[in-house]
Amino acid sequence: MGRSILVFSVVVVFLFSVAYATPGIATFYTTYTPSACYGGTQEGVMIAAASDTLWDNGRVCGKYFTVKCTGARNPVPHPCTGKSVTVKVVDHCAGGCASTLDLSGEAFAQIANPVAGIINIEYIEH
Repeated sequence: MGRSILVFSVVVVFLFSVAYATPGIATFYTTYTPSACYGGTQEGVMIAAASDTLWDNGRVCGKYFTVKCTGARNPVPHPCTGKSVTVKVVDHCAGGCASTLDLSGEAFAQIANPVAGIINIEYIEH
């Protein structure tokens, strides 16, 4: 009985988090170090820079976001791959940033055609 309740609770939490994904915009970049969060330390390639909206004086450093493409923001037809990607925030996408999350090129390519350059997304913080 206790195990059934645990499994049910996990499923409900998962469904609740999926239902409340936050809409945003994603772009991509190719320069990964130094970063605002980790200086010259490499943090892999599934990474992102956070916009001023998410930055919160660096409190978002090291947090993980699962990101999914939801559609085009320019004339590139059907840019989304249908996949999602989990990225670690390692940098700040400073003022004037065109996106909510500026993904690494590798992360962007997992969820969308890089030719698109900018896409609509939904993201969930973990």
